[in-house]
Amino acid sequence: MNIVISADYRESAASPRVQFATLQRWFHTGEDALLCVAMGALVILGVAQLGAWSRLGFRLDVGGLDGLARHMTLLIGMLGSMVAAREGRLLAIGTLAQALPLRVRPIVAGTVGAVSAAIAAGLAVAAWRFVGFEREAGLDLAFGIPVWIVQLALPTGFAMLALRLWRRCASTPRGHALSFVLALSLLWLAAHPPLPASQLLLPALVLLACVTLLGAPIFAVFGGASLLLFGAHGDPIASIPLDHYDQVTSPLLATLPLFTLAGYVLAGTRAARRVVTVLMAWTGHLRGGPAVVTVLACAFFTAFTGGSGVTILALGGLLMPLLLAAKHGERDALGLITGAGSLGVLLPPCLPLVMYSIIGQVSLNEMFLAGLLPGVMLMGLMAGWGLRRSPGAGSREPFESSRAWRASWDARFELLLPLVPLVLLFGGFALPVPAAAATAVFAIITGAVFHRDLQLASLRRVMVDCGIMTGGVLLILGTAMGFTNYLITLHVPDDLAAWIAAHIESKWVFLLMLNLFLIGVGCLMDIFTAIVVVVPLVLPVAIGFGVDPLHLGILILANLELGYLTPPVGLNLFLAAYRFDKPVMAVARAAIAPMLVLLAGVLVITYWPPLTLWLPALFRPG
Repeated sequence: MNIVISADYRESAASPRVQFATLQRWFHTGEDALLCVAMGALVILGVAQLGAWSRLGFRLDVGGLDGLARHMTLLIGMLGSMVAAREGRLLAIGTLAQALPLRVRPIVAGTVGAVSAAIAAGLAVAAWRFVGFEREAGLDLAFGIPVWIVQLALPTGFAMLALRLWRRCASTPRGHALSFVLALSLLWLAAHPPLPASQLLLPALVLLACVTLLGAPIFAVFGGASLLLFGAHGDPIASIPLDHYDQVTSPLLATLPLFTLAGYVLAGTRAARRVVTVLMAWTGHLRGGPAVVTVLACAFFTAFTGGSGVTILALGGLLMPLLLAAKHGERDALGLITGAGSLGVLLPPCLPLVMYSIIGQVSLNEMFLAGLLPGVMLMGLMAGWGLRRSPGAGSREPFESSRAWRASWDARFELLLPLVPLVLLFGGFALPVPAAAATAVFAIITGAVFHRDLQLASLRRVMVDCGIMTGGVLLILGTAMGFTNYLITLHVPDDLAAWIAAHIESKWVFLLMLNLFLIGVGCLMDIFTAIVVVVPLVLPVAIGFGVDPLHLGILILANLELGYLTPPVGLNLFLAAYRFDKPVMAVARAAIAPMLVLLAGVLVITYWPPLTLWLPALFRPG
């Protein structure tokens, strides 16, 4: 049989637009592959640092491996942020643009995109200068690899971010052209200011605040503020990427993508179903059993995925039918899932604990210990509320020990997973990065080999999703450090501490005001951005009032966790509304009671420090 291909088809297949789309698709595939290779390399480098290898007779250059792992985190951060920009998944604060009339939105989107692209281009220029200085220094990373070669990821990544922010800001050629002209104009004004930089600072900051409210990416907000402030005071802008580089390559930060990978592997397999099955087998027949299952399952997944969003989206479809089958009212079931979605933020190895450990410069092991009892208490309060709202008996199926043990055996690897980092860390067998790598390897092997529900294609997708989330967080963390260090140079935290000390005398009044402030911040920002912004400002003030940094960290995270539920803009409310196709205000009404229950727990955490500090003191040497 002869197949005839029409001339029109051949012409369309060979058209420049089709060829460009094909090349673009190949480039995106290669970009995803590079991100997966970087994630895999970080896992291998982390596992190679386990102390067990030296005991088996293998001699490895642990110092060189550590340096490579830290710089692999830099590569993952920039690659992940590039893919996040490609997919339109860069984190932003403001959503005011959604409330504007439809005819105005394209103009606003083009303006916000042009400003954000100009900022990313400015950061690329600053990073290029930084790499030039590092190249002149002639330092080697490990095994003869020059440091500047890896640092090229900074200017390359920021340049790609600028290009993609510009491409996504408009949908028509005219819109792209106007946005391009606006971005170039802003860059030209920055290079050739018509007035002294000090006089242009205030209007530029006002413009930055406006695009922030209209949806500019958070990294552009911090990066733009840093560029403006450094430029206005004549400081070299190359110090901004220097701060970014120092922060992203800090020794502990490699744990963030590794623990995130373990969590995303869980979310990408049938682990959720196995965990819920085993919990239902043991407690489902009891009064309030499904409510307890909801709390435990949500806390388990949030502890590994690092955020309530993945938990609600992944487990909502499993838990809602269980609660409804147990005769819970729809409103109670909706409130319980929404409230329990953020539980687990205080449990190891949740990523906010890692973030605070890095920003607050406290021991990661002690942060893990400090969060255990407060986290368990909040889980107990939420389970107690669910038990009280339970209408009667649990599931209609009677308890069968054989079924429970069989379900436990099927979920044995998921149940053992939390013990892997804890045993390695507190048993003295591994440092945080190798322990995180071993956790990720354990999750991958159990999903791919033993359960066989993690295929190569799904592992690739999991790694890309993990890289997107990690890249977005690391991009914010790196760009925020320039802004934070500028504030520290101006003694802003010290001046804030002095002002508060002059107006607030009581430590307990300060803690109450801090609670209110943090709940508001938790409504408006994602937890990672809030940690980066709030901790450097609040920590000196809290220390001045005699608040232990560990207690402060758990207090901050607990309040931000509560902010997820606070109406009308708590993140969990929107996620639950999206997952269950409910109006946001209906979800907000359902979440009021769980929010009040968690508020009581947050007050206990705030005003009873021994709940947080007892375990770290118990395990502290001496």
